[in-house]
Amino acid sequence: MGYADYLRELLRPLGIYRLEADSLSGGELEALGSGMDGCGAALEILEREGILSTAEGEGLSRRESLFSKRPVQVSVPLRRQAVEALSRVSGDSFTLQDINQAIRGCGIEALAQETGTYGHIRIIFPDVAGVPEGIEQIQSVILDLIPCHLETEFYYRYLTWAECEEREITWAVIHANQYTWHDFELAVEEPDSAAGA
Repeated sequence: MGYADYLRELLRPLGIYRLEADSLSGGELEALGSGMDGCGAALEILEREGILSTAEGEGLSRRESLFSKRPVQVSVPLRRQAVEALSRVSGDSFTLQDINQAIRGCGIEALAQETGTYGHIRIIFPDVAGVPEGIEQIQSVILDLIPCHLETEFYYRYLTWAECEEREITWAVIHANQYTWHDFELAVEEPDSAAGA
């Protein structure tokens, strides 16, 4: 129901106005209602873009422009997560938990892990097999967020021989699936059912 219909229903009980569309009062209500519909639509967009959890266009782009390096733009939810993470970064974010919250600002799921060596951390990408797309930009954002005294290594996930043995992937399975070497090393996301084929 548009605002013109709302105004008609509001005035109908008074019984003193002609509310049909072809009457003078009805035409005035149509014009007022049309203007109010336009204002309502603009306010809906303003409300959506003004809140980070619902922003998807200009509101998200303007927030991203506040930072010197923009996160990799994978999807709207990940962009929102990145802006939220970048907004929380502070000068004393030195714990592993704080670092992990901060590196969410790179735009894809990334995780910092301690390696057992003092002053050394490893960055992994748990949802990505191989090297993530846009890795140069991702590394640049992450290295800006991590405290400078930490030596950082980036770790990329590939299928290991131990996983092949565990999943009972044989050369016959590899040939049956017509894997190229690249496909084979990225098969970390393959379902276990493929191993029994």
